[in-house]
Amino acid sequence: MKDNNDMPGHLARRFQQIAVAVFHAEAEAAGYDLTPVQYAALAAISANPGIDQVTLAGLIAYDRTTITGVVDRLVQKGFLERRASKRDRRARELEITEAGRETLSGIMPAVEAAQRIMLRGLNADESEELLRLLRKAIAAGNELSRAPFREASADVAKAAGRIESDRDG
Repeated sequence: MKDNNDMPGHLARRFQQIAVAVFHAEAEAAGYDLTPVQYAALAAISANPGIDQVTLAGLIAYDRTTITGVVDRLVQKGFLERRASKRDRRARELEITEAGRETLSGIMPAVEAAQRIMLRGLNADESEELLRLLRKAIAAGNELSRAPFREASADVAKAAGRIESDRDG
């Protein structure tokens, strides 16, 4: 029988535990109450204003049914606003608030420090190689996930106002 330390699943789970613990410690030390998933959601919405929750879930590879709780907490903290979509009455568009922008900007040094701490046992070349290999393994297994990564479609981007329509160009 293989040792756990020879199994990629075990090592990935351990690294995830470490990553979450380091993120929480750095965020808390900087005075922020934000989880890694909340940070990812806030950053994705900031980069994609007006996206809906389903698109957000795909962008951060998070389960569509549980993204609602993440968004709820960000709304409660005053970092996001939900608005009725003009395109789809069933959907809600997500917008980052000024408080959300300030938090995202303010927490960045802690997020960057957390990333350095997570990789502190590696030199620069090893860090780049680890990231390259993680991206490669994740890309190969993306569709096996219960919450696969999904890029925002051009239609979603256009609807959110990030791409000019043909008649505008």
